Amino acid sequence: MKSNALTETQNLLSTFTLGILIASPGWAATKTVTLAVPGMTCAACPFTVKAALSKVAGVSKTEVQFDKREAKVSFDDVKTSALALMKATSNAGYPSSVKK
Repeated sequence: MKSNALTETQNLLSTFTLGILIASPGWAATKTVTLAVPGMTCAACPFTVKAALSKVAGVSKTEVQFDKREAKVSFDDVKTSALALMKATSNAGYPSSVKK
């Protein structure tokens, strides 16, 4: 009798664990967005913009180009969004928008 209860508990735990694995966000994808950052007026500005973007959870890569006044950012779309990236640059003093 005791082993039946143990087996049932183990089966229940196995089913529960499988359910968690199936429900986990397997659809997460890395997205890349290019932000226009027109307020970058000197060669030091890109360092500040890059630092602000790099602190956002989910950001995996940032490339900031002063001459184009833009930042190309790769990020996990489950952890962050383009809106959060724009907020980060704005909070650093450099408002941005998504380039089309």
